[in-house]
This record gives sequence, C-alpha cells and structure tokens, in this order.
Amino acid sequence: MADAGGVGRALDRIGREDPRLCAFIEVWPEWALAAEEQARQLPLAGRPFAVKGATGIRSYAARRLIAAGGVPVGATSVPGPGTPWQTWGLGAHGRTINPWHPGRTPGGSSAGSAVAVAADLVELATGSDGAGSVRIPAAWCGVFGLKTTNGLLPSPDRSGLASAGVLTRSAAHAQTYLHCVLDGCEPATADLPIPAVFGPDLGYAEVDPEVESVVRRAVGRLVAGGVVRLVDRTCELLDPREAWQAVRGGEPSPAATEIRRENDLRLDALFARTPLLLTPTTPNRPHGHDGPGELYSTALTWAFNLSGHPAASVPAGFTADGCPVGLQLVAERGADVSLLAMAHEVENALTTVRP
Repeated sequence: MADAGGVGRALDRIGREDPRLCAFIEVWPEWALAAEEQARQLPLAGRPFAVKGATGIRSYAARRLIAAGGVPVGATSVPGPGTPWQTWGLGAHGRTINPWHPGRTPGGSSAGSAVAVAADLVELATGSDGAGSVRIPAAWCGVFGLKTTNGLLPSPDRSGLASAGVLTRSAAHAQTYLHCVLDGCEPATADLPIPAVFGPDLGYAEVDPEVESVVRRAVGRLVAGGVVRLVDRTCELLDPREAWQAVRGGEPSPAATEIRRENDLRLDALFARTPLLLTPTTPNRPHGHDGPGELYSTALTWAFNLSGHPAASVPAGFTADGCPVGLQLVAERGADVSLLAMAHEVENALTTVRP
C-alpha cells in the first residue's frame, strides 16, 4: 500500500531532481493529484508510478496498474528520433544522465524509467524490452528490471521480439506489478539452494574483464550463502546478432533461422534440467553520452528476446570507477513468477553499497 501523499512526494522530487537527471519528457501533476484521491480504496491505494515514453500511458500494463489504483505521474525519456543506437535517453530538459555516474549513459531504451527508479522519484516504472531495453538500463542504474516471457502480456511489436517489462527498486515491487497486470498471478517461493548454470559469456560475447569479475564475485557470494548451487554444465549459444537483426528487419534468412532453432534447442535442454541461468546483464559498463562505438551492449540480452524466455537484472556490484553492474537471471518460458521468487532470494544475498 502507498503512503499518504505518495503522489505529492513523487511530484516534489521530480520537480527538484529532474532538471538535472532529465528522466521525464512529461509530468502530469494536476491529473495525478486528482487521481490519487479517487484511487485510495483500490489495492494500490494511489501508489505513483511512471510510464515509458509518450505512448506508455496507453500500454496494457499501464491500464492494468491504473485499474488497480496506481497513479501515473509522468512519461519517461527514451532515445531521441533518428538515432542509430538506443542505450540513452532524451528528456524534457536534455539528455538523460546516469545518477551513479553523470558522465555515462543510463542505458536504454527504457532510460528515464530506470533513472526515475534509481533516483527514488518513483518506486516503479513501466518499460518494454526488445533487445535488452529494460535489463540494460536496470543494470547500469543499479535497479531491478524484469522482461516478461514473450507473449505473456500484450505487445504492439509485430516482430514478437519485444515484451512488457518493469523497472523497480526490488523484486518484491516487481511481484506487485506482475500481480496487477497478470490474471491469476500468486506469489511463489524458491527452494534453496537453487540449481543454476553460470554462463559468463554465453559462448560468444567479449565481456569486459572487470564486469565479469564483479559478476563472478556476486555468484560466489550466492554459492557461499546457500542461495544457488552451481551445476556442472555450461551454456554456450550461437551468437544471436544475425538472427535478431533478421527478425527485426522482417527478413529472416536460412542462416538466421538455423541460429534461432539451434539456440532454442540448447536452451530447452538446459531448462529441462536446471531452473536458472546466470550471466552478466551486459558485456560492458555504461558508455559515455557520445555512444557505444562498435560495442553491442545487447550481446547478452537479445538472445532471450529471440527465445522468449523471461529474464531479470539484479544489481551485482560496482566497477572500480563507480559504475553499477547487473547479474542477469533467466528462467524457463512462462516461469515469470518463479523467476521473481528466485530473484528475491538472489537480491537479498547481494545487498550492495556504492564503493
């Protein structure tokens, strides 16, 4: 349940902080304050949230959250028009900055949603994820991000690659989101230790050694704490870049089709025996505001847009220069509720502070 005056507090913080952060493209104070009064008797009791981009208010998730008593306070930044790379945002006051490291991007395309949550402007913001657009900014802003199973919730993306997602302060808040937007969703618990496979590069990605080191230490803490039990298997996939680009372009080639088929077979075999796959969320740390150059920040995320599996990013720690690093958790298709239960246990064991 929301605290009394939660919308007013959110609006006050947005007014103070957003000229610096540039997380929002629009804010709706009069509408939000009026809606809070009407929502007090509903389950979310007027809890403020943000929506991704100018069209976010029309999304299925936003409509379900409003029906449950959530109050949208504004639309968050996404990349500007005509840009060849998507891991940044453009707010009403300028380019969106990473609250942990202002010289770096927050990631994208759900850029403003991640920043709004990381800076405590709202505790929940909607997102969408077609290649990592929820998980990448979650990782780089040090918050929790969930990509749901492809097709679980309605999506306007005709390619089938994009699915609804959410950025929150914790897996528990994401459970609240899923309960509101998914009929018949009841919380689950995870039996510990959780059998898991660790795939640091998925067999093809070039991972920044320091990013990999942060993630390896996090996985080591999970093992030592009895949260996960690593099984003696690996996860090696074919590089999904060509297949993802072909599907997005609407022209899947025989080679792309074979990559997708083979990766599906390998993932099906993995999840038939093990409930959890762990990887770094991104192969790199947040890049500067001038773009990523030749790097593909999506290298470890877009495989699961092709395969359709649910995936989450949990804060794992920081690099020496103060950049957050995410640990990606992947589960079987349709196991979104179980994934959140596992993420909750992982998150509790990985409480981190800025160095």
